[in-house]
Amino acid sequence: MGGAVMAAAAGRALGEANGPITGENEYFWYREQPAGKYIDCQRGKKAFSYAEGKIFLSNDNGHTWGRSLEFADATKITFSHILKNGNVVFATGSKLYVSTDGLKSYREVKVKGLDGSDYVPHTPVNAELPGWYFHTLPGTVSWDIDGNEMMVWGNYCNVLGGAVPVNIYYSTDSGKTVKIAYSFGQNPFFTDTGKPGGGKDGKLLGDPNNKTIARHVHCVAYNPAERAFYATTGDGTRGFGHECHWLRGTYNAKSDKWAWDVIISDVSNSRYKCGGINFVDGKLYWISDSNGPKPYDRGVFVCDPKDLKDKSKHTNLFNPGVEAACMIIQDRTIIAAHCAPATPLNTGFIISNDMGKTWAQPDLKEFGKRSGTRFHEKNGEGWFRVDLRSGWIKQEQVVFIKPKPAKG
Repeated sequence: MGGAVMAAAAGRALGEANGPITGENEYFWYREQPAGKYIDCQRGKKAFSYAEGKIFLSNDNGHTWGRSLEFADATKITFSHILKNGNVVFATGSKLYVSTDGLKSYREVKVKGLDGSDYVPHTPVNAELPGWYFHTLPGTVSWDIDGNEMMVWGNYCNVLGGAVPVNIYYSTDSGKTVKIAYSFGQNPFFTDTGKPGGGKDGKLLGDPNNKTIARHVHCVAYNPAERAFYATTGDGTRGFGHECHWLRGTYNAKSDKWAWDVIISDVSNSRYKCGGINFVDGKLYWISDSNGPKPYDRGVFVCDPKDLKDKSKHTNLFNPGVEAACMIIQDRTIIAAHCAPATPLNTGFIISNDMGKTWAQPDLKEFGKRSGTRFHEKNGEGWFRVDLRSGWIKQEQVVFIKPKPAKG
């Protein structure tokens, strides 16, 4: 993976000769990030990026990079997030870091386990594949709760980078302290064998006391109406129980304790194998990447959170006909992306500019065969930021998308 990210950061071949790709369609404008840096996240006017041996911070929507810092493992970064107070949290494999001074410096963050002790990452069979402990698919991973920003996310892992335990993490102090909110059990199909995605008959990873197993976390989102977090996981059912779950968690700030319930577990061709959870006006929205044996139960769904287990009370707003698991909703725009290996399109997007009344599926063919992931909320100039992955997970490019006004 490192080589692919390095190539992207240094300037990818596609579109390089004539500058970054730009264009528009009936529904949005789009532009590729400039060559030279990989813009990994954004928040308001701030953006965080990296290139070989350096990390960068912009305060003007990525036009200039006023702050830079030497960081030897920059091209191994798998996750980053900018907090509202300006702190930057970023990770490489099994290591997590925070900068609290506008990228003048950074320090490593030691994660705390469920019992309050230091959470020590496992010693990998292959030192080059420590596992994606902190990589995640959503771009939104923090929310304002009672005047305090809370960061909660789960790791999308066991596909590249080595086998790893599956966890949900949280921070209540802008990334200075990070703890485990939930730890999944030991999955016999994703043990540490020294291979990029793990496999059978290797070192077991995860909580030995938890019978709920998963391959990885697809999404974590917060519903302010319930003061509760929802999480979904994947991917299959392999003889040791389902890996596709919906969890609901509540956090007690006074005791610093979590209470989690597994509310649904299902097979891979169900609508409950999904991601892209969003809460808008008290309603729960999600998108399914149902696969496995036919028939597939796919679409962009909405319901009241209390009706999640009752399919008869779900509304399928749109069925794209292919797997799709990443979605964001902001300012009445719903935007999601096709999973590249499962679609006839090259870089397929799903968009509604009127909160689900009308839909389109434009194809950004210029980018090649890509999957859109990590949808970040609009920056100060109104552009969503989206990772473009080859296959469905290998980092390649970044595209910025600016929705056009809804017709009528």
